[in-house]
Amino acid sequence: MRSSKIKTMTSALTSVLVLTLVGSLAGSAWAQATTPATAPKTEPAKVEPAKTEPAPAKAEAAKLEYVQFNTTQGEIVLELNAEKAPISTANFLAYVDKGFYNGTVFHRVIKTFMIQGGGFDAAMKQKPTEAPIKNEGKNGLKNLRGTIAMARTSAPDSATAQFFINVVDNPNLDAGGGAGAGYAVFGKVIAGMETVDKIRDLQTGVKNGMSDVPNDLPSITTAVRLTKEQADAKLPGAKPAETKPTEGKPEEKK
Repeated sequence: MRSSKIKTMTSALTSVLVLTLVGSLAGSAWAQATTPATAPKTEPAKVEPAKTEPAPAKAEAAKLEYVQFNTTQGEIVLELNAEKAPISTANFLAYVDKGFYNGTVFHRVIKTFMIQGGGFDAAMKQKPTEAPIKNEGKNGLKNLRGTIAMARTSAPDSATAQFFINVVDNPNLDAGGGAGAGYAVFGKVIAGMETVDKIRDLQTGVKNGMSDVPNDLPSITTAVRLTKEQADAKLPGAKPAETKPTEGKPEEKK
């Protein structure tokens, strides 16, 4: 009796498996039937007129800004690289625009190194500044003679308003040159290096506990922005801007 029940159950299970397999195959066959037996005919390719590629756009000129320091020793004209040093440039220009540098002095001068300024007034009192900025010492600009860079403490991201102008090449201040994160160069002097050298050659001493302070403090009377045209006119050998002669008024007949 028990054997008969087992046979019945086995037969039923087999029927279920067969039905499932048939259903699966049928579904597969339906899927295949929906696919064309032959590839669709293709229309002859239309010949499109050759497309001409637009001429490559000219590389954008570097984003440059210009500032002039009017100092007690003469003029210094700076070209700032806002493309490679956007943070430092924007920070410096913000101080220029609000007149922060007016009346500040070059408080640290080392003849074989650099001249530093932008932080102290004529009484050697340090001016309050905005928050420090991120160091851009790895922007590829090098501390070469005539370049301007952000001064900072030993902490990489501590620069605020103070800057220095290199009077010699200082590769040791570049990132990887022994200065860790490096000192961020953000521009260069394009006119007035003779003024920088005048400041460099000043006699220095100790004042308010600080060394390398010029005995006769050179100051920045004003710091102003220039247009490119104005800056170009300051370049060595540049021709003075032409001025149109004014026409005299005709004499009145008596």
